[in-house]
Amino acid sequence: MGLSGEQYDVIVVGAGIMGSSAAYQLAKRGQKVLLLEQFDFLHHRGSSHGESRTMRATYPDAYYCDMAVEASRLWEEAESEMGYRVYFKCPNFDMGPAENKSLRTIISSCRERSIDCRVLDHRQVDEEFNGRIRIPEDWIGVCTELGGVIKPTKAVSMFQTLAFRNGAVLRDRTEVKEIVRDDVNGGILVVGDGEGDKFWGRKCVVTVGAWTEKLVKRVSGIELPVQPVETTVCYWRVKEGQEGKLAIGGGFPTFASYGRPGVYGTPALEFPGLIKVTLTGGYPCDPDKRPWGPGKPTEEMEEWIESTFGGLVETGGGPVSKQSCMCCMTPDKDYVIDFLGGEFGKDVVVGGGFSGHGFKMGPAVGKMLADLAVEGEVKGAVEEETLRYFRIQRFVENPLGNPKDFL
Repeated sequence: MGLSGEQYDVIVVGAGIMGSSAAYQLAKRGQKVLLLEQFDFLHHRGSSHGESRTMRATYPDAYYCDMAVEASRLWEEAESEMGYRVYFKCPNFDMGPAENKSLRTIISSCRERSIDCRVLDHRQVDEEFNGRIRIPEDWIGVCTELGGVIKPTKAVSMFQTLAFRNGAVLRDRTEVKEIVRDDVNGGILVVGDGEGDKFWGRKCVVTVGAWTEKLVKRVSGIELPVQPVETTVCYWRVKEGQEGKLAIGGGFPTFASYGRPGVYGTPALEFPGLIKVTLTGGYPCDPDKRPWGPGKPTEEMEEWIESTFGGLVETGGGPVSKQSCMCCMTPDKDYVIDFLGGEFGKDVVVGGGFSGHGFKMGPAVGKMLADLAVEGEVKGAVEEETLRYFRIQRFVENPLGNPKDFL
């Protein structure tokens, strides 16, 4: 089989948020880039579609605080180049039992990284949000200004457009079957599923989301513990006449609860009068044999909404809209950003296992992947030291990955 036309500096496999951001970063640096996607561009079969994702810097692991600050800056930088917004700022609010270890570690991490946060008791929370959010007496709330809502499909489109403007070649409906080293000419051969789909690049970046475990095992034999999980996002109707109270722009925050049940959500934005409130987690799945199920039962969520939002949201009959997507979990919920190694050395870079908290970091991850592909190391605000938490080798040393003192 002969090569398909042009040869490239970097071939990016997978055009979700991470791959599209990496393609933009690479093309912006003058690299000749090919971005491949197995489905249609902007499809709804993976992890990068939909109407909203949360922006926050509140993490127990301080290295994610750094990445979130960097990502926020890079979101705004890309927006200024594109000429429209995908990132809509608002406060962020985390809540949970006062002695919750994760929440306490979040407070410490924010202070360690000089991220302004205010710790409120239940009375102060009631005052802060004018009764729109209420928490139990033995809970605390953590308020930070670095928060917001990101429009996912629009954001992926933005990075693909910027990559194209900078000279990248974009090709969808091309499933990659093999990635092999070119022993004759050097570099990497990427083989697709169509007749004549064989591409040559000096380097390759793999960002295939829920298909990471399958593709990496096929091309290298490495078994990455990246488990696809099907999740269901729920939208609830705000009671008539109260819509403005829970809408973005009026001081209402993105939010997460560290109690039981685990809940997160965003202010009303994408669907006027509907607020997103969703349970964390989901059901393990095969990305090629999705159940497309109804998601977790909503009774616990209904009770949480009633007690937290003071009767401002209708819960009778459950959510008015649901959307299904996938996230890809590692045992320690840390990312995989590393060279594939082995026969590929530093010529193939893998980004995956973003564990349900990666989208917000898309611009920062794209920059890291581009740095690794071009420079062989990470440059800039997110230090090389951070990468040790994202190594593939950590699962060889410990099947559970990085130890977590706060769990």
